Amino acid sequence: MKNNTSPDKKPILRRMLSYTKPYLGFLILSFIAAVISVAMTLYAPVLVGKGVDFIIGKGDVDFDSLLPVVIKLCAVVLLSAFFTWIMTVCTNTVSYHTVNDLRRQVYAKINSLPLKYIDSSSRGDIIGRVTVDIEQISDGMLQGFSQFFTGIVTIAGTIIFMLSINFKIALVVIFITPLSLFVAAFITKISHDKFRERSAVQGELSGCIEELVGNQKIVQAFSYEERAQEKFEEINGRLYVCGLKAQFYSALTNPSTRFVNGLVYAATGVFGAISVLSGTSAMTVGQIATFLSYANQYTKPFNEITGVITELQSAFASARRVFDILDEEPEASDENGLEVTDSKGNIEIKNVSFSYSPDTPLIQNLNLSVKSGQKIAIVGPTGCGKTTFINLLMRFYDVTEGEILIDGINIKNMKRENLRSLYGMVLQDTWIFTGSVGENIAYGRPEAPDDEIREAASMAHAHSFIKRLENGYDTMLSEDGGNLSQGQKQLLSISRIMLTDPPMLILDEATSSIDTMTEQRIQKAFAKLMKGRTSFIIAHRLSTIKDADLILVMKDGNIIEQGNHEELLEKGGFYSVLYNSQFEQTASHRE
Repeated sequence: MKNNTSPDKKPILRRMLSYTKPYLGFLILSFIAAVISVAMTLYAPVLVGKGVDFIIGKGDVDFDSLLPVVIKLCAVVLLSAFFTWIMTVCTNTVSYHTVNDLRRQVYAKINSLPLKYIDSSSRGDIIGRVTVDIEQISDGMLQGFSQFFTGIVTIAGTIIFMLSINFKIALVVIFITPLSLFVAAFITKISHDKFRERSAVQGELSGCIEELVGNQKIVQAFSYEERAQEKFEEINGRLYVCGLKAQFYSALTNPSTRFVNGLVYAATGVFGAISVLSGTSAMTVGQIATFLSYANQYTKPFNEITGVITELQSAFASARRVFDILDEEPEASDENGLEVTDSKGNIEIKNVSFSYSPDTPLIQNLNLSVKSGQKIAIVGPTGCGKTTFINLLMRFYDVTEGEILIDGINIKNMKRENLRSLYGMVLQDTWIFTGSVGENIAYGRPEAPDDEIREAASMAHAHSFIKRLENGYDTMLSEDGGNLSQGQKQLLSISRIMLTDPPMLILDEATSSIDTMTEQRIQKAFAKLMKGRTSFIIAHRLSTIKDADLILVMKDGNIIEQGNHEELLEKGGFYSVLYNSQFEQTASHRE
């Protein structure tokens, strides 16, 4: 992990600003509008000073001279407001478009990351970075742009105007006011680490909530509510403490700088009054009023800049977390990879070794030859490497050593999208997204016509229950299909594969949540679908794989036995023990 210290702020800021390059025109227009707006704002005190002199300069008020000044003042105020609006529209446009681009880039990067990163990271934390952290960057940029443009122009403009009125007093204001920046810098250094810590704990809290809410049934089934509440409150308590400290330190900035600026304002008034009363200066009372207004406007940008320290600090901390994702190494490019359009389904696995962690070897020196159209069953105890074997076939993970060939082509030389399109996969853990039943079935072929969708559902024996739904295939499903049973969701997953009609199949406990009668029908449908296709079946119920052409028995990442059902039973080895134990359990249940 990168060292998140304050020296990193500069490249982080430069990197954030690099996303604004496509909208440089809006930035230029915003700067021009800021110049005009501030110029009008700075011209207003001159008119006010003249008005004061017209009122108190003679015994009687000179209304004839005062009226044009008032009209000019009104026009200046309106122009200032109009160009301030233009500047705000431009800065908002830049900020929202920039954040939109950043969010799209982060999501695209997540899709390009290896599965290892997703598996080893908290999903709630990843979601928090894409939503909360990027939104925090947006808030910081909005504040930063608006204060930056107006602040720079205001400081430059007031210096020029003050120097033109009284050189000595202007120098006093110019040299004393920046002390507030040193105060702000000192406090900012303390508060930065607290904001970084707050962002990290926010991600941890998001992960906790996503985990507990997403598995609320399990939480309630094990009466885990109180412990879940304690876990949430512990993380939330840490977020409260670090958030409070971050806000406390940052909140010191504004009053501290305002105190310094208040002293400057008072000193300006005192020096100006003494100069006029002593006769050492040609300043009028109106010019003193103008000068005081400029002194106040000169200090205002410093106050505003320190006032957005909280937003900027949060934006920097959030940007680090977002850029951490963008800096992750993506999967190796397969742009020049081969595309297989007509796969026969011959698979060769040669001397393959793989481990998720270098310290914990899993699959070692695995060799296997699968002929086109064969039905391969994979069995073994939990953790033996069955699912890992499938992950390697689909290239969700790359082998550490050895090679996997499809029709003589190393899968590392193929495009991943093309490779994965050769397989149809039905997992034990079904996934249903928010959308209609028809859209869920057509997930792999969005352009599929309705009649083919219905035909696929019929083959998967899902058509009958779909017809009983309120709106049939147009019935909207909630997130993760909460309004369907587990078996019904699995039938929809099977329908997807029936629709895509792939050359090879992977079935990972595909019928584990379906009743026995429906399972028998599905097995017949699968038999028809698997005919002529290379198929891999992971099964715990060994009675469902009796007709497999080849059964691989895995243990500790190695294939310890292989053969068909009868051959393995005759050997009396590990498979025979597994099969007979299930048979004995079934018999005891019947008794």
